[in-house]
Amino acid sequence: MRRMVRETTLSANDFIYPLFACEGENIKKPIGSMPDVYQMSVDVIVKECQDVESLGIPAVILFGIPAFKDAEGSEAYNEDGIVQKAVRAIKDNTKNLLVVTDVCMCEYTDHGHCGIIKGEDVDNDETLKHLALEAVTHAKAGADIVAPSDMMDGRVDVIREALDDNGFEDIPIMSYSVKYCSAFYGPFREAAESAPTFGDRKTYQMDPGNRLEGLKEAEQDVLEGADFIMVKPALPYLDLISDLKQNFDRPVVAYHVSGEYSMIIAADKMGWLDGHKAMMESLTSIKRAGADIIITYYAKEAAKAIKEG
Repeated sequence: MRRMVRETTLSANDFIYPLFACEGENIKKPIGSMPDVYQMSVDVIVKECQDVESLGIPAVILFGIPAFKDAEGSEAYNEDGIVQKAVRAIKDNTKNLLVVTDVCMCEYTDHGHCGIIKGEDVDNDETLKHLALEAVTHAKAGADIVAPSDMMDGRVDVIREALDDNGFEDIPIMSYSVKYCSAFYGPFREAAESAPTFGDRKTYQMDPGNRLEGLKEAEQDVLEGADFIMVKPALPYLDLISDLKQNFDRPVVAYHVSGEYSMIIAADKMGWLDGHKAMMESLTSIKRAGADIIITYYAKEAAKAIKEG
């Protein structure tokens, strides 16, 4: 009876599974702060994606760990870069799996910031040029959706124009519209090797105390042509997920981030809570708040649980 009257239900169709691509062959490197999450070479990622597809999960999102980094993050827009190679291999070896690509500079710069540094600050407008190049190379490789996560002002407009000018009018943009400067990103920075070498990201990521700013950021992205709008992190910002769902006619994406994943894993390991139940409750709460799509490291485990009933 409870199942029949439940207002919010989860489906494998709700999930996007994050993957970290690295150079080499037959590599599956564990990430210490994220149990059961790995840096994987392209050949291993292909097998992982085939498993993901078999579970009914519709999409993955790719993050790249390049062989080398420089001040301008040039590997981000190398047409034979790690993400570009991974996209081509996944599309060649899966049937219907959507490939979303993270568009940002932090994994590729030797300073770890999300843009081009001038003095001690990120140069917003100069960064836009590099993000546009990156998005176009992802589209050329076969990406189905590009997802800018940098939080530079105006980047959706610039990326949309660049995609259109290069014949990719039909490639959607999944914008990280409401991305907070959060403590919950810690494990991800180990996974993506993207921690800044100086300062922090407060000048371009949002203040956790601001709610109305999130609506303004999302509105600007929609006006610039975003096809999906995202809130990151998810659980500490359920109010923003609800706000976006109520105020915009775009699919709302929520990123259930590394810290949210890892703290459940850790608490379960210590015997302080039931990790499986906490996972399902957390994901359900994100969908209940209004998310149409959830990016989560729990995608495979949750999809299996849903399938098993």
